Amino acid sequence: MLKLSCIHIPHNKNTEKCSITDIPLPDKVKIPMSMHMGAPCNPLVKVGDEVAVGQKIGDSDEFFSVPIHSGVSGKVIALSDYKLANGNVCKAVEIECDGVQTKAADITPPIITDKASFIKAVRESGLVGLGGAGFPTHIKLNPKSDVDCLVVNGAECEPFITADDRIMIEYANDVVEGLSYVAKYLDISKIIIGIENNKPEAIKILTEKTASDKRFEIKALPSAYPQGGEKVLIYNCTGRIIKEGQLPADEGVIVMNVSTAAQLNTYIRTGMPLVSRILTVDGDIIKKKANLRVPIGTPVSHVLKYCECETDKLNKLIMGGPMMGATAYDIEQPVTKTNNAVLAMNKVKSDKESPCIRCGRCLRACPFNLMPTEIEKAFRCRDIEKLKSLKVMLCMNCGCCTYVCPSKRKLAETNQLAKMIIPRN
Repeated sequence: MLKLSCIHIPHNKNTEKCSITDIPLPDKVKIPMSMHMGAPCNPLVKVGDEVAVGQKIGDSDEFFSVPIHSGVSGKVIALSDYKLANGNVCKAVEIECDGVQTKAADITPPIITDKASFIKAVRESGLVGLGGAGFPTHIKLNPKSDVDCLVVNGAECEPFITADDRIMIEYANDVVEGLSYVAKYLDISKIIIGIENNKPEAIKILTEKTASDKRFEIKALPSAYPQGGEKVLIYNCTGRIIKEGQLPADEGVIVMNVSTAAQLNTYIRTGMPLVSRILTVDGDIIKKKANLRVPIGTPVSHVLKYCECETDKLNKLIMGGPMMGATAYDIEQPVTKTNNAVLAMNKVKSDKESPCIRCGRCLRACPFNLMPTEIEKAFRCRDIEKLKSLKVMLCMNCGCCTYVCPSKRKLAETNQLAKMIIPRN
């Protein structure tokens, strides 16, 4: 196999020994009706309604959508507008928590007898890809092409984040059983769990858990970034190449995150849908670094307070990892389905951009051998045909080009802006 380009960055896995713990309930939550790719949900509740844990509070008739459930019990106090990171606005359900955590009366394990009932159950679970993209899982698990390999992302290559690592260690049975359900109902013969080799405990536990099942292969991968990128992971686990415009299923592969697999099994086992996120809380002004189970909709300020953050020193708040995460615009914004980390930083480099020196480091660092400097020029000229010929749509926004650039140019950001001006067919 060819060797894809990668970079080596500090891991900073400060919380790798921190077991997952539950955070105390906040006074209220704000649950956006858009936390996934596709159509937003419509609220199913109104102000004054009493809601319970696991109750469906949002849904849509659109195919490309996923229902949303409450992670707390309490009273609906508002249906407000919520501005998403992309500038769009959706509705949000605000709930005042009663502290009782009463479960919804209809919480019961789903009845699954065949592929159709399995896919229906996956949708009802409210599950989306928990690796960050938020792609509806019930759509991913119902591909039009035949699939023979399930590639599982346990790489967690971003600095600081250890939530997936802890899930593999603490909830290994849920991970394995969730993947087994997928393989059973999609008739998949091979399951490859790719884990970076800086997670020896997770590798050991999952190797032991799957030793008697020949469908499974635990593949230890080099600790390099962006090892967890979908196309990178597929290539390094199977040797298959996902070409521009293709989906993994077109090459007989489905990719799933270990957290998604664990949550799927939790729903099948208990009937409790996706109502919380396990996330890493870290940063140079966090005194109590942790891996926490947090109800969806919890204000980030509540998480920071629990972890004893020195908020008066906060210069940057990142939702996710430092390479691909998004800067939060408000500490009151809620934790959503796609969050896997909260990083609070005081020390932030803000190097000034300077002209490109033609060193070629960005090209050598790109996993797909793209040419970021040429893309930058084509974008400035709004040359759409040139951008297409430079294969900018292959960019996965890993940030490697920006990271290695000695001139501190915002190459990854430019790539994403360039992708936005190319018309979709």
